[in-house]
Amino acid sequence: ESSRPFVQGFIVKEYWERPSNWRAQRTLAAYLRDHGIPGIQGIDTRALVRHLRTHGSQEAVLSTIDTEPKRVVEKARAWPGLIGRDLVREVTCTAPYDWDEGTWRLQHGYLRAPAGAPRFVVAYDFGIKRNILRNLVRMGCRVRVVPATTPAADVLALKPDGIFLSNGPGDPDVGPYATIVRDLIGKAPIFGICLGHQILGLALGGRTYKLKFGHHGGNQPVMDLLTRKVEITCQNHGFAVDVDSLKGIAELTHVNLNDQTVEGLAHAYFLQGDRLRARKVLDETVKFPFPPDAQKRFVALRELYGQ
Repeated sequence: ESSRPFVQGFIVKEYWERPSNWRAQRTLAAYLRDHGIPGIQGIDTRALVRHLRTHGSQEAVLSTIDTEPKRVVEKARAWPGLIGRDLVREVTCTAPYDWDEGTWRLQHGYLRAPAGAPRFVVAYDFGIKRNILRNLVRMGCRVRVVPATTPAADVLALKPDGIFLSNGPGDPDVGPYATIVRDLIGKAPIFGICLGHQILGLALGGRTYKLKFGHHGGNQPVMDLLTRKVEITCQNHGFAVDVDSLKGIAELTHVNLNDQTVEGLAHAYFLQGDRLRARKVLDETVKFPFPPDAQKRFVALRELYGQ
């Protein structure tokens, strides 16, 4: 889903040498080796997940060089953590580019954007997944991706129909990103997910905080407070927006039923009929293809950008 993997380690219960997917081009071990990522097998991953679920995120080290337990523990304790770290600079693109690849179809491969797509969307790359871009194309959008530090004036000069704030890693309350987005509010419809959702919350004057238990995996129950329907979502994020910090500014639209944290907000500073000019929804969509509940978000986005 990105130009290269950004994980720093890989843990699995049992590694299988022969890939089974008919589209596979090499083994997992070769892929990790090519990118300098250490991997380990023989770990009871279910027990590990239960431990993390009870005690929260933990520091850890995988090493094939230094195996003396005391020194390795010291290295783990010295890890700076995620709070206050600007990881976006490590993953964002270095120059703007246009994206025209759509979603994948059997016997057709990746579809291409049709000529003359009616909506032009500028997507801020905070660590964007390619399948998000593919779904923007599938929804009939021409897409230009810009680096995370692109000034608001440069984006507005492109005259986009809408602005998309992508997913990404790290602490949202670091770097210039919220300030940039603040200058975009009211100038064009904005839709943010994951880190983009959190940055938009900061731009609106809210606060964010680190979750003790991050949301990871494909079974996160989220209630849509507008319809009262529950959606099972796939998520991967460690920060959340403080809903109390946006009282009177934004409307809570989605809530996580596991811990009651914010999963979606709508902001109504600028109304046109019943359309919201700024909307932000957090549904971390990492499956391929998108699960149906996540695709609803992109239908809402199409309506937002096409108003």
